[in-house]
Amino acid sequence: MINMNSQELNYLVYRYLHESGFTHTAFTLGYEAALNKSTIDGNLVPPGALVTFVQKGIQYLELEANLSCNDSDIDEDFSFIQPIDLITKNVYELQQMINEKKQNAQKAKTREKNKGNREPEQEHSREKDKESSREKEKEIEQEHVREREKERQRVREREREKKMEIEIHQEREKEKQIRDKERELEREKVEREKDKAKQKEKEKKNEDLDDAHREEDKTQVKQEENVTTEGPEPMEVDNNLTPLSSLIPNSDVTVLEGHTSEVFVCAWSPTGSLLASGSGDSTARIWTVGDGPCSSNSQKGPLSVAVLKHYRGRTNDKSKDVTTLDWNSEGTLLATGSYDGQARIWSKDGELVNTLAKHKGPIFSLKWNKKGDYLLSGSVDKTAIVWDIKTGEWKQQFEFHAAPTLDVDWRNNVSFATCSTDNMIYVCKVGDNRPVKTFAGHQGEVNAIKWDPTGTLLASCSDDSTAKIWSLKQDTCLHDLKEHTKEIYTIRWSPTGPGTNNPNQPLVLASASFDSTIKLWDVETGRLLHNLVAHGDPVYSVAFSPNGEYLASGSLDKCMHIWSVKEAKVVKTYMGSGGIFEVCWNKEGDKIGACFSNNVVIVLDFRM
Repeated sequence: MINMNSQELNYLVYRYLHESGFTHTAFTLGYEAALNKSTIDGNLVPPGALVTFVQKGIQYLELEANLSCNDSDIDEDFSFIQPIDLITKNVYELQQMINEKKQNAQKAKTREKNKGNREPEQEHSREKDKESSREKEKEIEQEHVREREKERQRVREREREKKMEIEIHQEREKEKQIRDKERELEREKVEREKDKAKQKEKEKKNEDLDDAHREEDKTQVKQEENVTTEGPEPMEVDNNLTPLSSLIPNSDVTVLEGHTSEVFVCAWSPTGSLLASGSGDSTARIWTVGDGPCSSNSQKGPLSVAVLKHYRGRTNDKSKDVTTLDWNSEGTLLATGSYDGQARIWSKDGELVNTLAKHKGPIFSLKWNKKGDYLLSGSVDKTAIVWDIKTGEWKQQFEFHAAPTLDVDWRNNVSFATCSTDNMIYVCKVGDNRPVKTFAGHQGEVNAIKWDPTGTLLASCSDDSTAKIWSLKQDTCLHDLKEHTKEIYTIRWSPTGPGTNNPNQPLVLASASFDSTIKLWDVETGRLLHNLVAHGDPVYSVAFSPNGEYLASGSLDKCMHIWSVKEAKVVKTYMGSGGIFEVCWNKEGDKIGACFSNNVVIVLDFRM
């Protein structure tokens, strides 16, 4: 075993003090220890020798303490002992301390291990939750896909039904054409018989024969007259044929030509002799119709017309079809709605005043309020928009429906109703973000809505073959009108009753259906007053005369009938050459406008 004497230790301390900068202390130690007399060669002692010896001694003690434990612990970390512990404690105390710290370390490792085992379980649980969430999202997405597919299927089904309906209409039109030709031949035959009788009468007056010959001529003329009076009899074979006495003569008809496609809508200006029409040729037209009879107007030459073009360049763009139009109450502005989703405002001279663009689908209905400061539009994009005419900007968009908006109608200057293919009706108010009233009851698409003249009752009609009358005072309908057998396309209130220009006449509701009939309803009781049957095809339009005494109806059977409301019978008939989409009266009630599928607009004189 190697030993170190005191002189060698003193020298190591001396070198430590000297190297550490303690010069005076080193000198004192060297003088007192007589190191100058030592035989130690300082060149053989490396710098920091004392520190090195002390470190190695500590390491030895640490090794000794650990090697005294169980052999299985040899590979354990020696970091359990601090240098101060090695100097202040003996080997036994060091071993005790190492054992305690190892035990504590082992417990910590066990806890860490248990924690590590729990983490995968927690991770697994979180993964299961995420997987469950993904499954739910996937189910929701699949449900949305199924709903969209159902919607597409319903759209395709409606398109197939409409296509079948069109084919049926075409077949009926062919049959009607054949019947029309037969009627025309019959009329010509009757006219020839009349002319023949007149000619005989004329010959009778001009002949200057003797009395015997005159008697023979008189007898012969009487025989001819008897034959002539039997001429019209075949007109009664078909019960649907119209009596000749009620046919409107051509002298009372003005045909307005110029449109190059079917004419869907028409409306008289409320203040003048202007008739507006809208067509599938991407134009609207404003016709100036004279105040006198049609016969006198025809002698003055062609009517003046303003063409309101909804296109730039191409004239065959179906996206520009004019689907709806409406005059303001002063008759100074005309609003048109188009298949391109834009509403346009025109002056009565046909100048474009403003274009209102915000809808994302075709506009099917638009209406001015009575004050004329707001315009209301309803679109396939499921919304209705109120436009501020002063600023030319949209004021509020109402997004309550879940499907295309088919019709809109003002109740007063700030409140209105909307209907949709989602079977719902909403009553809304400008400035409110929620519906004022919701009417649910129809089982099919709601095609049209109309407020009565006082804004008290709302009428609606639907593909479910019913019309209904609603009141803001209750959620369910006041009257459910169920006499029709097919879809009801349109409804109209009579301009009668309290608050109208005809207060002494009762208020009546008219409904027109694809079952080819028109029905008049008692509003108070919901009772059917009259069933008007004369058309052979769906009736698309009805309109009351301003005095409420007559009702005009237009059908795909090419006939326009004028009915006496009181007597519930046809008093006048016009037979055109195409299906009729809309009929309308002028403010005086002496002219009727109608638009046809064969591209023309006609104006009829009405006199009783």
